[in-house]
This record gives sequence, structure tokens and C-alpha cells, in this order.
Amino acid sequence: MADNEAKVIEAFKKAGEPLKAGQVADTTGIEAKEVGKIIKKLAKEGKLISPKRCFYGLP
Repeated sequence: MADNEAKVIEAFKKAGEPLKAGQVADTTGIEAKEVGKIIKKLAKEGKLISPKRCFYGLP
């Protein structure tokens, strides 16, 4: 797993609630565009779910 992917997953673990990509970008320091790509990839792999539009969280 890429270093940035691990940071994104860690941000969701710490939050304990669904977050928007922008919120993840703020907490991780990763560019929002990059966070969006990572979230899309992790969601496709089943590592993240989208409980409501634009929000993502751990399954």
C-alpha cells in the first residue's frame, strides 16, 4: 500500500465518521486532487464505502 493511501485510511480511522475528500486533505496534508484519486481507488477495492453522497468512511 502506498504511503499516502495509508495516511488516508488512518485519517478515516481517527475521525471515526464519514468524511469528505477535502476534510481528509486538510488532516493529512495531501493535495485534495490526490486524495480524491486515492479515495476512488480504495472505494473500488472495497476498503472504503460511501454512506451518503460525497462522504466516505471505513466499511
